[in-house]
Amino acid sequence: MRRIGFIVVALFIFTGNSVAQETVDHWESLVNAENMWRYFPGASEPPGTWIDIDFDDNIWNEGPGGIGYGDEDDGTSIGATGSVYLRIKFTVTDLNQLEQAILLADYDDAYVAYLNGQEISRGGISGARPPYNQFADSAHEADLYQGFYPSEVFISKSGVEQHFLLGENVLAVQVHNINTTSSDLSSNFYLLVGINISGNVYQQVPPWFRAPINFESSNLPIIKIDTKGSSILDEPKIAASMGIVDNGFGNINHTNDAFNDYDGPIGIELRGSSSQALFPKKQYAVELWTNSGQDTSASILGLPEEEDWVLYAPYSDKSLIRNLLTYKLGENLGWYAPRTRLVELYLNESYQGVYMLTEKIKRDKNRVDISKLNPDENSGNDLTGGYIVKLDKYDGPTQGLGWDSPIPPPRRSENQLVHYQYHYPKEDEITFDQQNYIQNYITDFEQSLNGPKYRDIREGYKNYINVESFIDFSIINELTKNVDGYRLSTFIYKDKDSEDDKLYLGPIWDFNLAFGNANYCEGAETQGWAWDFNTICNGDWWLVPFWWRRLLRDPEYVIQYQNRWEELRAGVFSNESILNYIDSTVIVLDEPQQRNFTKWPILNEHIWPNNYVGGSYENEIYYLKTWITERLAWLDSNIAALDIITALHETGLSAKSFTIYPNPNNGNFNISIPGSRFTNLNLMVHNKLGRIIHHESINVEKADYWNCELNKLSDGLYFIQIHNGNQLLYTEKIIVN
Repeated sequence: MRRIGFIVVALFIFTGNSVAQETVDHWESLVNAENMWRYFPGASEPPGTWIDIDFDDNIWNEGPGGIGYGDEDDGTSIGATGSVYLRIKFTVTDLNQLEQAILLADYDDAYVAYLNGQEISRGGISGARPPYNQFADSAHEADLYQGFYPSEVFISKSGVEQHFLLGENVLAVQVHNINTTSSDLSSNFYLLVGINISGNVYQQVPPWFRAPINFESSNLPIIKIDTKGSSILDEPKIAASMGIVDNGFGNINHTNDAFNDYDGPIGIELRGSSSQALFPKKQYAVELWTNSGQDTSASILGLPEEEDWVLYAPYSDKSLIRNLLTYKLGENLGWYAPRTRLVELYLNESYQGVYMLTEKIKRDKNRVDISKLNPDENSGNDLTGGYIVKLDKYDGPTQGLGWDSPIPPPRRSENQLVHYQYHYPKEDEITFDQQNYIQNYITDFEQSLNGPKYRDIREGYKNYINVESFIDFSIINELTKNVDGYRLSTFIYKDKDSEDDKLYLGPIWDFNLAFGNANYCEGAETQGWAWDFNTICNGDWWLVPFWWRRLLRDPEYVIQYQNRWEELRAGVFSNESILNYIDSTVIVLDEPQQRNFTKWPILNEHIWPNNYVGGSYENEIYYLKTWITERLAWLDSNIAALDIITALHETGLSAKSFTIYPNPNNGNFNISIPGSRFTNLNLMVHNKLGRIIHHESINVEKADYWNCELNKLSDGLYFIQIHNGNQLLYTEKIIVN
């Protein structure tokens, strides 16, 4: 039997800011899907009283549920229809025995459920009483036949007292299709109750049922969201309320504490691409609203105030911390990276597990701090910034506003192109002049980098980009070996020229498939370069731009890359620093992760695209730490071994054409110079941080060698470069001692 997971839809009944803590001895079913139901295919509108107890449904058809067609998950098969109406009666023998209730809804494509004439839940359709010929707002695939758990609606003790009756009750459900030509329609519904006495009173629950998780306290902040009976859609955002309990660092948060952080209205929608389709644990985009529905900014859990937030749901990442760890490493690099807080989430009183409250990437003084670009700024310095563009998935080859890079990605197998998308200003707000400006700027950078003078002081790529940001972005993606790195969730930003005229790479985003968590395209291997994805996986539509292979042909870039790696390894990227951070985070997650994996019991199961299935949280963390240790060792060796003399392949010279001797030396050394065809040679000396500390011209007319007297150099490692005008001819390391 396949694993069953949860998908939460909506809750109509909410009891304030406390989670139900009633005593439940066990759970039983009042209604199972396979029971006998009365049903009416929606060829016309049924009487308005069809949801009431005393409605006479004897003229309706009768059959075992579910009622539907197309997915082979039906007890009763019916013909194609746009809607179907269902009723089932059940008896409650003692109301005092009922502590809680749960409606489990497995449906395709939308439904509204009523208990004794009162709406208790809905999913995927709007309108107070949708008519028989109204279609679902969006497509929704049934869950059970796929091995997933159906949508769950929790009803608290007060909800039970409000909606259940002693004696006869009726559950009525209307199910709506996405259209009349749809190939399937499903309706499997269960109504379960938590009973406070021992012994069997009603029916047995389905064998795959898992009782809801109730707990009293957490060391993590607790977030509670109430959608007030509405389904959370892919878009647009729906109105909801959110409250947060956070008693401060080192203090315990209780589920029945009053909200003491944020407490107010929000807009909420589903987010994510593949995760939304594949995983029952959903992630959400949250926007803070005023009571009138306007955007508003606020500080949440100590993070700088803003209006847009993400509730990220680690699911296939069973360590729960891959994104958290990567954003921390990005912050340690000195750049802006999304700030985060680990939390436990309740949605409509149903526990959802460990989440990560994360800043959404956007232009803001506390996030990507670049100038605001207004629609009327279309010339001069005003036009030059700020912009955020991204490389990411899209629907179809060229879906949405943006542009294709004129330079194809290397090692493509079909006609793949790198496609840029507008992130800020948004594609429906950016003007024509602004589109042209940022497209031309990035295209000029790419053409410069791809051209014969890409290392030229005046015409080369360094005139367009902040090299340090590109290096640090690469280092993060190489350390994590993110299979999505460089090609998806990749952001680029530019400010106004008056502030900074360079392109910056970042902020970093989305590393759930990193650190050996992908079983394709060598993502789990601790060896190999992440930037070489196209060579490994050139069948993928989204490929890595040509930049990285080209940059590594520039010796100056390679030297700077190597020096930065050495600097980081001596500090924030040391084994000790990274592993200590993991250990400290795991301690914080000790109890919350246990609740999370009770809610989502997947530790023994392969969840796409896991390379490793550990069977326990401890094993997942051990795998993560071991993978990181081995990856760091590989990078130490291979970054040091990067070829810094690749430019010689373009000049036609060989490494033996120039020679430095002696080496090591005391600061005095000779440079042999091949032939006399050079007339404008220059010598540059860089320290290990890449800074130029000495520069002089070489007179090649006097001799075929040059004597350098650099007695002022202190002991250490230096890099010698020889240029012919603006063309780099030779690079070599020297050791002064």
